[in-house]
Amino acid sequence: MKLNTKSLLLPLVALIISILGVGLIDPTFLRPAVLINLFADSATLFIMAIGLTFVIMTGSIDLSPQAVAALASVVLALLLPNLGGWAIPVALVVGVVAGAMSGFTYAVLRIPSFVATLAMGGIIASLTLYLSDQRAIQLDAALRSETLRWAIGRTFGLPNEIWLSLAVLIIALIVEQATPFGKAEKAVGFNEFGARANGIRVLRVKLIVFMIGGFFAALAGIVLAARLAAGSPTISNEFLLPAIAAVVLGGTALTGGAGGVLRTLLGVMLIAVFRTGMNFAGVNVLAQQIVFGLVLVLAVGLSIHRSPDNIVK
Repeated sequence: MKLNTKSLLLPLVALIISILGVGLIDPTFLRPAVLINLFADSATLFIMAIGLTFVIMTGSIDLSPQAVAALASVVLALLLPNLGGWAIPVALVVGVVAGAMSGFTYAVLRIPSFVATLAMGGIIASLTLYLSDQRAIQLDAALRSETLRWAIGRTFGLPNEIWLSLAVLIIALIVEQATPFGKAEKAVGFNEFGARANGIRVLRVKLIVFMIGGFFAALAGIVLAARLAAGSPTISNEFLLPAIAAVVLGGTALTGGAGGVLRTLLGVMLIAVFRTGMNFAGVNVLAQQIVFGLVLVLAVGLSIHRSPDNIVK
């Protein structure tokens, strides 16, 4: 397993500077307990961003994760009373199916991923509103404690969200760095025609990355539902832009072929620190979305190589 440590240096330095900067504004931010809670609160964003990383690495984009996360939270809340813990794999399968539908629309029907996933996100959001009757569905406290303890509470003194994020990171790293699929994914993003010429089944790779994205979006929705004790059609609103910004800010190129999940971890931490700094400064949530949009434009602008014959896809 090979990791490019030099490529991680810039976002790592930016993260350290950001943490110290917010610490100058409010010294309590540097307390270990505060930083631990910050990392735990970022778990759902990180999980969603991991799924997006796999998609973006192929040079595609997925605009449906927040809709998939909301659907998974509602499916979990509806099924938990009757199925108990089995509601969790059902919600995850729903996410995988949603991702497969986006992948099919993009890869097989050859509709641009932007359009395919934007349309799929709208369909999923409407389905979620129908299933939930446009309301939040509360989770029974006893069932929540019994079946979702792995997503809430603490183990060995640390929030379970941190342990879950660590497990997700390790699995994603193994898939990315130590499997033929990980190499094929990067090859497709770097040069799709060259990948096809070398015998890589490009269509299958595209389908799988969207299914992975759907799985992690659903997992993020389940964790959100566990944390908030409810499934809701609006539970993951305002998550998409920060998730994409985190992937790109960490150094994964929107054109594909470069980046990875470890970079996304740093990007998520940067977003979390930015958000905390803005909260300390009294910036409201809507204004924060503007900031994330500007950060995304800046990060993409700095990462894309421009020349007269370069094509921005």
